[in-house]
Amino acid sequence: MARLRASLILVGFLGLTLASMPIQAFLVLVRAKAARNLPCYYHRIMIRLLGVTVTVKGIPPTAPALLVSNHVSWLDIPALSAALPLSFIAKREVAGWPLFGWMAKLQRTVFINRESRISTHASTKEIEARLQNNEVLVLFPEGTSGDGKSVKPFKSSYFSVVDQLSVPVIPVILAFRGQHGLPLTKRQRPSLAWYGDMDLLPHLWAALKAGPITLDVRFCEALPKAHRKVIAKQAEATIRKGLVEALHASPDLG
Repeated sequence: MARLRASLILVGFLGLTLASMPIQAFLVLVRAKAARNLPCYYHRIMIRLLGVTVTVKGIPPTAPALLVSNHVSWLDIPALSAALPLSFIAKREVAGWPLFGWMAKLQRTVFINRESRISTHASTKEIEARLQNNEVLVLFPEGTSGDGKSVKPFKSSYFSVVDQLSVPVIPVILAFRGQHGLPLTKRQRPSLAWYGDMDLLPHLWAALKAGPITLDVRFCEALPKAHRKVIAKQAEATIRKGLVEALHASPDLG
């Protein structure tokens, strides 16, 4: 039964994605405003198709804003994108992933190559321009994904743009809380969290077979203007504390 369910979801995902990609490609090509909004609608449908119940807490921000979030899984992308129109900041390697790299490009992701100072400078300038153009961007400052139970140290270099612009920096907490209406067990978490040396495709298939998921997306208040190192520490502390509170809150798993 689980295999059949996963197969049907996969067919639905591919059908919706392949139908949406040429439309979004055209919107991006002509620089239409709808290019910002279509991914939001796409991911709202995708979340329902995947059987993910997303509970949004706090108030999603208005543009411009820089959202900083803990990173747990590939599910972070549709969960955040379903909440409001936004784009992501990602490492350069993502652009080369089969299918998902194209999807990231079509969502107008800013790719960063930390190994090249010139490339990093160009990416920072693009981020500044996008924020000045009244957009919302998402940064995962851990630099990698984790197990969903804790938060890795934030890299302050990722916050360099805050020294140049006065845009709201808003911490966002992603907490995977349940499956099949029950709290997640320690054994279940690896089927949802994608981290370490896990291969993506087998993990995706296992997650599709795993069943309905409950995920909290909590938008915090904007942090006060400060130097990037201070902002990084404040954002990390806020998200770490909020994640602990979310994972230990009374069950409300639908």
